[in-house]
Amino acid sequence: MKAWRLLAIAALCALAGCAAPPSGGGERETRAAADPPDPARIANARLELAGLYFGRGQSATALDEIKRALAAKPEMAEAFSLRGLVYASMGDAAQADESFQRALQLAPRDGGTMHNYAWFLCQQRRYAQAESHFTNALAQPGYGDAVRTLLAQGVCQAREGRLADAERTLSRSYELDPASPVTAYNLADVLLRMGELERARFYVARINADRDLSSAQSLWLATRIERRLGNLPLAEQLGRQLRERFPQSTEALQFERGRFDE
Repeated sequence: MKAWRLLAIAALCALAGCAAPPSGGGERETRAAADPPDPARIANARLELAGLYFGRGQSATALDEIKRALAAKPEMAEAFSLRGLVYASMGDAAQADESFQRALQLAPRDGGTMHNYAWFLCQQRRYAQAESHFTNALAQPGYGDAVRTLLAQGVCQAREGRLADAERTLSRSYELDPASPVTAYNLADVLLRMGELERARFYVARINADRDLSSAQSLWLATRIERRLGNLPLAEQLGRQLRERFPQSTEALQFERGRFDE
């Protein structure tokens, strides 16, 4: 059994009063065994387990643990928020939506839940609602995840076709975290779509300058930018690099077929 599971199960046993080997029993042990478990601590432990299972792709087991958490603490906003993420990953949009809404009823100022619900709404193409929740998350006092939310908001705006808004939002995210290759890539992609080729080249070049950060996607984006700029030798060089490093990628296949504008 994995070490993290042993630790988690041990924690749950300590909280829920699982049977333990006799230790020579005394009055102190008897009193401790009689103490009722703390529902909040049980719920937190169950939710932590749910998060671990969800991270491992075991969605059904994660839902079981969330149910146990809610049985111990029925108005646990974090449990409903995680339940929304799990149901969204399973393609159950109705249950996901209901879960996120319940989480926000219980914790109306929780920026993390607003972010997660906004991204779910974006995936459902409910763009106006997504925009509202992204904006509300960023407006929460002390919200500490603005970089991530601005990135998601910018990507969502780009999906909707609001390229000027996406450029502004992604630029704000980049200013806060210029080392993020994900933000740089999405900003370069938006700039390419806007026809701002020199700026697009700048951001994608920062990714491809580091071999460990570059990817099939970033090399393909750079190839397309250089072709649009008319720099065909560099575009061909980048394409060869793409084909050599990521021969099985969709991007390498697109390069081979000359699908530069798709």
